[in-house]
This record gives sequence, structure tokens and C-alpha cells, in this order.
Amino acid sequence: MITLAAHPARPAVLPIDQVDGIARPVVAAGAQYRHGAVQPWHSHRRAQLLYGLSGLMQVITADGAWVVPPQHAVWIPSGREHQSRMLQAVTTCSAFIEPEHAPRVASSCQVLEVRPLLRELLIEATRMDPHYVLHSREENLIRLLLDEIGRAEEIPAHVPLPPEPRLGELCHRFLAAPSIRSGPAQWALQLHISERTFSRRFLAQTGMGFQQWRLRACVMYAISRLALGQPVTTIAYDLGYERPAAFSTMFRKMTGHMPSAHPAAQAAPARAD
Repeated sequence: MITLAAHPARPAVLPIDQVDGIARPVVAAGAQYRHGAVQPWHSHRRAQLLYGLSGLMQVITADGAWVVPPQHAVWIPSGREHQSRMLQAVTTCSAFIEPEHAPRVASSCQVLEVRPLLRELLIEATRMDPHYVLHSREENLIRLLLDEIGRAEEIPAHVPLPPEPRLGELCHRFLAAPSIRSGPAQWALQLHISERTFSRRFLAQTGMGFQQWRLRACVMYAISRLALGQPVTTIAYDLGYERPAAFSTMFRKMTGHMPSAHPAAQAAPARAD
């Protein structure tokens, strides 16, 4: 179910299949989800830009997992089956885009930085009548929206998942409680293969070396903890770092932000003293 805010005072809740056929390049929608809500596996004929005005989301596909911090969006290509998990209460704006008008050509999901102009365009689009008049201000707004989606920068919030069930199970367990102390020798032992075979198989199935993958998983986990307002020092120790400064240096190299300055931390609820 989605909420179409064609009029801010009178939002209408409609199934997506009732608006999917509207003959416009973009149909925009807003929605609210409770903490812990899960959207079951599904796909859309249109591509989707799912933007979190507030709260933290995780989007999972067969080939990976993405953490979507507040004030970021995830690009979901048309036809891509996915599942969404709300790690906090989440308010979203979505743009459902006809495939031939898609401004991005990625075949997999991407987490995108949402700058102020794109944010305001998304909010305004949810307030428009989905049957907006052609050759109007609204159509110009949609054209600008598509252009800004195409220009948005991707951030490293993706952890690829291997198709092999046993290796995939180890990856899912690691994502729930990552640690920089977990090494390839431990994983190889659990799979009853040599470390060399493990490293070769891991790279072939994820497209990333184990150490790079491990760091990416740790960053995703840290972002989700920062969005909950948890202290940087606590996160660093939980990930296995002996010095919080070493964690902060790694985090800055991976994301371009110090942990306390990351958008997820900035949007987090204030901690009680």
C-alpha cells in the first residue's frame, strides 16, 4: 500500500497496482512504516527511487544487502525482486519511474546521496496530482527530478551476497554481528576447505576480496548503529577495534565522513544523558 499525497490535507491510500498504469513517466508516493516492519519479497514494473525522509532501512535482493541511512535513497531497478526492512520507524517518498525514462542504468540497487534540491523535488512530487497536466509546471518539475536522480552520487552501502547457500549463511551471520577480527582462516575452517580455496571462491561469488567485503559490512553495521544514536566509541569496540581512532580513520576512508559527522549520526535521535 502507498499513500498518494495529491493533496497534502487529503492523502489517499491506494494499492500500487491501481496507480502503476497512470500514463505519466513518474508516479510519486509517500508512506510511513513502523519500526520492525518488513515488506515481503516483491518487484515493481517501474524502477523505484525509495527515499527515507527519516529512519533507517535495509533493502535486500538475491545478490546483496543495502543499508539506507536517513536522508538517503535507494535506487531499485525495474523488475528487481527485493525485500525492505525498517530498522526504525521510517517515513518515505518514492518515485516510481517508467523503465524507458529511468535516469540510471544500473542493473542492481544503489544507495544514493540526496542533496537538498532532490529532496525538495521528491517531497513536492508527492503533493502533485499523479494525473498532472502535460506541458505544465508539474511536468517541468518531473523532468528536473529525473535529471537530479541521474546526477545523484552513489555511496558505498552495499554488501554483495554469494549465491552458494553455505557461504551465504556465513555472510548473513556476519552481517548480524560483524567484527574485524573475523578472518578468512576461520571461515575456511567452517566450510572445510583451504584458506586459499575460500579466498578464491569468495572473490568469484561476491566480486570482492574478503577483507574489502568485511570492511564494507562493518561500515554498514556502523551506519545502522549511528542512526540509532549510539556512541562512536561503543561501536568501535563492538566491531573489534582496540582504538576508536583507528575505526574513525577507516570509516572516513570508506564513506568520506567522520562517524559523528555522517548523515546517519546527524539525523539520529538525541541520547539522554
